[in-house]
Amino acid sequence: MTNKLAKRGLDLAKKGLLFQAITALFIVVLASAAGGSHSAISVAAGASISILPNIVFAVFAFRYVGASKNELVARSFSQGSKLKLALTIILFVIAFRGLNAAPLEIFMAFVITTASHGLAMFHYGTKE
Repeated sequence: MTNKLAKRGLDLAKKGLLFQAITALFIVVLASAAGGSHSAISVAAGASISILPNIVFAVFAFRYVGASKNELVARSFSQGSKLKLALTIILFVIAFRGLNAAPLEIFMAFVITTASHGLAMFHYGTKE
């Protein structure tokens, strides 16, 4: 990757995903201590529903770089957004149907990890 702007964006995405993963680990441990293994599984499912689609989107968003590939960049970005939404829906269905997990815990973990990613993007994105 030769484009400095794309490298900065990729580094920002990696920091956001790392912060999101650390937050997820923290809330899973907290849920395990407070509510046992069923709570931990529900929280882990909710956190995963937030993290996995973000990883897929980042892969698509940074697949191409450079002004000469702007059409490929836009198409890949669009595909990544659509895939992220579809994957999120599929993972929610799997969590509710297949895991018999607690809906409130799933949603709370999803919201917390999604918010942590947004806060990390804001924090690291305003530096420099």
